[in-house]
Amino acid sequence: MADRKYRQRGYGDQQGASPKREPPAADAPRSGGMLAQRTVSRCGACGAVLPIATASLEQCPNCRVAIHACRQCTHFDTSRRFECAEPIPERLPDKNARNDCARFSLRVTVERNASPDSTRPGDIRRGFDNLFKT
Repeated sequence: MADRKYRQRGYGDQQGASPKREPPAADAPRSGGMLAQRTVSRCGACGAVLPIATASLEQCPNCRVAIHACRQCTHFDTSRRFECAEPIPERLPDKNARNDCARFSLRVTVERNASPDSTRPGDIRRGFDNLFKT
């Protein structure tokens, strides 16, 4: 410890290698951080979950925004040239309008699967109102 500037004890005080941990058993229960997940596509305008057969849809069933548009695409990136991660010959001016881009791929996200008994918007409001009842 004389070769160090400060005298605090820490990880450098260990002489040997740290003991190796055993991997968890395959049949052991998973930890709480490993929640179930689902793969979904959402509308870029209203956030509604789009049905599985979205390739045949022209518009979002909820807000009627075009689905085959730049903002719904996987390659849409505002920091890239022409706002697209793929090389395209020219910029499309309206990113919400329908286009016929051959490189279009619907954006898919992985979300946590919420339990069916999770809170609904009305429950949250009711709980908030109950805080201030006398």
